[in-house]
Amino acid sequence: MSRITRLSNLFLRTLREDPADAELPGHKLLVRAGYIRRAAPGVYTWLPLGLKVLRKVEAIVREEMDAIGGQELSFPALLPKEPYDATNRWTEYGPNLFRLQDRKGVDMLLGPTHEEMFTLAVKDMFSSYKELPLTLYQIQTKYRDEARPRAGLLRGREFIMKDSYSFDVDDAGLEAAYQRHREAYIRIFDRLGFDYVVVYADSGAMGGSASEEFLAVSPIGEDTFVRCEESGYAANVEAVVVPQAAPIDASGVPAAHVEDTPDSPTIATLVDQANALHPRSDGRAWTAADTLKNVLIMLTHPDGSTEPLAIGLPGDREVDAKRLEAQVAPAEWRPFEDKDFAAYPMLAKGYIGPKVLGENNADSGGSGIRYLLDPSVAEGSAWVTGADEHGKHVFDLVHGRDFTADGTIQAGEIREGDPSPDGAGTLTLARGIEMGHIFQLGRKYAEALDLKVLDENGKLVTVTMGSYGVGVSRAVAAVAEATHDEIGLCWPRNLAPYDVHVVATGKDEAVFAHAESLSAELVQAGLEVVYDDRPKVSPGVKFKDAELLGVPTIVVVGKGLADGVLEIKDRRTGERREVPVADAVNEVLADVRFEAHAAGANTQHSGD
Repeated sequence: MSRITRLSNLFLRTLREDPADAELPGHKLLVRAGYIRRAAPGVYTWLPLGLKVLRKVEAIVREEMDAIGGQELSFPALLPKEPYDATNRWTEYGPNLFRLQDRKGVDMLLGPTHEEMFTLAVKDMFSSYKELPLTLYQIQTKYRDEARPRAGLLRGREFIMKDSYSFDVDDAGLEAAYQRHREAYIRIFDRLGFDYVVVYADSGAMGGSASEEFLAVSPIGEDTFVRCEESGYAANVEAVVVPQAAPIDASGVPAAHVEDTPDSPTIATLVDQANALHPRSDGRAWTAADTLKNVLIMLTHPDGSTEPLAIGLPGDREVDAKRLEAQVAPAEWRPFEDKDFAAYPMLAKGYIGPKVLGENNADSGGSGIRYLLDPSVAEGSAWVTGADEHGKHVFDLVHGRDFTADGTIQAGEIREGDPSPDGAGTLTLARGIEMGHIFQLGRKYAEALDLKVLDENGKLVTVTMGSYGVGVSRAVAAVAEATHDEIGLCWPRNLAPYDVHVVATGKDEAVFAHAESLSAELVQAGLEVVYDDRPKVSPGVKFKDAELLGVPTIVVVGKGLADGVLEIKDRRTGERREVPVADAVNEVLADVRFEAHAAGANTQHSGD
């Protein structure tokens, strides 16, 4: 049975000023309203109000996971090194992994994710196909040593996540488990109540084949995704696969020729010099799209070794940092520095051309640097690009005739209006917060850790796995960002810490007595109630706190009590109405039940 929570003894202190370290509006309000407090960079304490919201998110996730047959367990956060060595993730995670040693010098880690532990648990307990399919999940704290923790709960070093894993004997079973999880996730995010989209995603260091992300659509999101309105195609920008451009007939292109282009180390200066000194014969002006830009980066692999890499792409495009990061993972990258150019004296900075690049040209005076092209660079296409000599560029250099590359790379930026990879229309760009990610892992972890079962013919087969994550603590932040207004938080009914915030104003003892009685009646009716019973706090401060805390229904017991009325305010819409004292409980209950019914019928899914 619930009881009244009195603001006079609630562990709460609201703030009037924004915290200095908070960047986003929702983050500022969660701190100001006393839901969370910063303990260290990227690490937060959950205060009583915040913990109530968090537990409601967890309950939604548990209900939907249990509904598809998931069984909950909980692994430790402190883990042994050996399983992560076996899958090579002790190394591949790089500096994002919290590593430590116990008093005996044994290497351990704080778990960033638990594929290895789930795999070993099933290996330890199950050995037959008859025990599969199986879905296990946990809601547990994870740790990743983010280089730049930011945005409060959205990008922290400690966070709470639901991760589940499916175990099947074949790919058909994996596909079915994946679809069950996908449908469960749609129900979870519908119930959380924010606009979201399901997009194709890059599997990254997790490995596996099919992969989709659930993104909360938000202008403050760190993830960029694309959509095609004509076909419904949607993908995280890292997962967009630009099709290889069709070959072009280059038979009419004259032989490549080197021309003087003084003081033109950038694309903009090159275009200016080309138009001024070497105008096109067809009368059209040169543009950045006619140039081939060659970008040099340095890769650092998990074992500490380094490798230079060159990327060629049209000069009107930039390398997208996130797309590049996904392509080169688990290596990390940085731009070429002066010391790197010094190590390769054949590279003319600002005038680098493809002829000095490529793994097979080191013996002929080239750099031997691996050279990858954007797939938009068609075989037979002609370009203006660096001539590997300061102050000079080469014109009419044809891909396939005059130069080749070592392969392609999907690292060029994606723009609004680009053709959709499915050929059905054009792309629009938007931003989102990653809330969930589902993978068909396949057999990567089962093979590394030797998870096998006997099939129906008595033959040992490797189990195939799926991995499915939901950012539980991140969901609290995402809802706060999506629903707040300029004066405070505005929780949806099913996630709010309380159903009703009763405010007693003034000094009249009769007001406080009635507010107490009303709160008790609402609790008796099954609602969660917070009652502002502070006797020496002004009405203005109480109203500001009620608006800041964001409980969906605010009931004010004040001077209207003498006339037999109370005020009911909807925190989300600002609508206020006076109701007779005798009708107040039924009015509030009607509001709550109406919203519960509406929430059950409404979904926020914007397509996949």
